Amino acid sequence: MGTETKFNSYKENTTATTGSVFRPKVAHNGSSATAIGAGVGQKLHSSNGALNSKQQQHSDITNGSSVTPVFVPIHIGDDVISGAKEVLKVIRPQWNISHVQFKKFTDGITNKLVGCFYNPPQTTTTTTTTNNNGNEIDTGSAYGNDTPHSPSTLASSTLLDDNNDSGNISDTDTLDSEVTTSSALDIDTSHNASCAVNTKDESHNNSSSFSDSNVALVRVYGNKTDLLIDRKAETRNILLLHTYGFAPTLFATFKNGLVYDFVPGVTLKPTSVLEPKIWRLVATRMAEMHRRVQVEETLAAEVVPMLWHKTQSFFDLVPERFSDPEKHKRVEETFLPIKRLRDEFNALYRRLERLGSPVVFAHNDLLLANIVYLEAEQRVNFIDYEYADYNFLAFDIGNHFCEFAGVDEADFSRYPKRDFQLAWLRVYLQEYLQRTDITDAEVERLYLQVNQFALAAHMLWTVWSLIQGEHSNIDFDYVDYAHIRYAEYKKHKSVLGLEDEAAAEDDVAAAS
Repeated sequence: MGTETKFNSYKENTTATTGSVFRPKVAHNGSSATAIGAGVGQKLHSSNGALNSKQQQHSDITNGSSVTPVFVPIHIGDDVISGAKEVLKVIRPQWNISHVQFKKFTDGITNKLVGCFYNPPQTTTTTTTTNNNGNEIDTGSAYGNDTPHSPSTLASSTLLDDNNDSGNISDTDTLDSEVTTSSALDIDTSHNASCAVNTKDESHNNSSSFSDSNVALVRVYGNKTDLLIDRKAETRNILLLHTYGFAPTLFATFKNGLVYDFVPGVTLKPTSVLEPKIWRLVATRMAEMHRRVQVEETLAAEVVPMLWHKTQSFFDLVPERFSDPEKHKRVEETFLPIKRLRDEFNALYRRLERLGSPVVFAHNDLLLANIVYLEAEQRVNFIDYEYADYNFLAFDIGNHFCEFAGVDEADFSRYPKRDFQLAWLRVYLQEYLQRTDITDAEVERLYLQVNQFALAAHMLWTVWSLIQGEHSNIDFDYVDYAHIRYAEYKKHKSVLGLEDEAAAEDDVAAAS
C-alpha cells in the first residue's frame, strides 16, 4: 500500500444505529513519518514535531523473513511429549530423537506447551599427521558445538522460574536437572501457554531459520478452546505479524496445535512492569504494532472490532446449566440467565463505541506473561497471539492495565494509578502519532477512553472464564476468576461514576 494519512479516529462521529453492527473507521498506517495522522481530537500538526520513522526496523523478534509452516496431520492427546516426538520426526527429520530433551510446561489455564531442546553430543574431529616413519599420529581434537541454545548451553547460562506464568526459562532456577526426556514439570500459568527462552549468549540472535533452530516449542490447544478461538485466523495472524517482526517463526501446525520458535528474554512480573525502562518499552512496542500492522483497504469497511463479535460469541457459549452441579450453584445467582450480562455488555458497548477510539490491529491479551523483556538489547516482544484481531486501540491498553493485577493471585490494587497512566500514555502517543509534541489534552482524552474500555476487558474475561469453567480440564478455578473479574467490573464502573447515566454521557462527550 502506498503512503496514507492516519485517521484521527479519536474524533470520528461513530454513533451506531440501534440493532446494527458498528463498523468504525479503521486507522490506516502511513509508511513514513511525514504521513502522520492528526492527534487526539486535533488537526494535523506540522511535520516539525514528527519523530523519525522506525517502520523499516525489523531487528526485534525476526528479520521478517518468511517460512511456510508445515501441516502435520496428527492429533496430540494427553501424552504431549510422545506427540511432540511424532511432530519432530516430520519437521526435524535431521534430529536424532534420542538427543532431544523435552520440558513440559502445564502452562495453561488454556493450553499446554512442550519445549523441545536438541542436544546432540559434541563432535570430535581428529587431526592426524604422518611422522618420519609413515605412522599416523593424533595431534589433537577440535570440538564443535553447533547447538547454541541446547539444554547444555542453557543449563549453564539460564535458570527456570517457578513463578513464571508462561513457561519462560529465565534467571532463577537451574534448568539441566529439570529437563529430561521423560519427566515433566508443572508450572502455573495465565490465559495462555507460551515459552520464552532467555540465553545470555548474545552472539546468537533470535531470528533462527526453519533449518537451524535447536529449540522448537510445541503448543497443544486446551480442551474445547476451538470454541473460543479461530485457529485458522490465529495462524494467519502469526504469519502476518511475523512479516512485521512482531511474532516468532511458525514452524508447523497440527490438528490441535502448532510449533514455533522461541523468544529470548524473561516475562514481566507485577514489579518489573512498573520499572520506567520497561514500561516505556511496552508502551512504545504496543504503539508500534498498532501503527504499523495494516488492514487491507478492501477489508476496512468490513472490519468489526473483536470486542463486539468475540464477546457476543462468548455469550452464546455460556451453558444454561453447568454440567457440574456445584459449579452451577456458584454461577447461577450472579451470572444466570446470561442474557442479563449480555444486555449489560450491549449497553456498555454502545457507550464505548461513541468514544471514537481508532480500530487497529491489536494483541488483545497483553497480560504480563505475554510480554518478554530482553535486557541485553533493551527491548520487549509480545507473544501468544490467540486473540489478536482488529479492535479498539483503547481496549488493548485498558486490558493491559487490568493485567497488572496478575491471574493466579489477582490483586487489582495493582491497577495503575492516574499519574503512571498519563506518563505511559504520553510515551505511547509519541510513537503512535510519530511526533513529540503531544499535548496534555490528547493524553487526557486517551486516559478517559482507556479507563472506560477497561470495563470491557473485565466483561470479556468474565464470560471467557465461565466458558472455561464448563469445558476446561486444567486445574484452575475459572468460576472463582469469573467472580473476581465481574466484581472488579462493578467496582471500576462505580469509580468511574458510570452507574449514573447522565454522568456517563458527560464522560462520553469529554473523551470523544
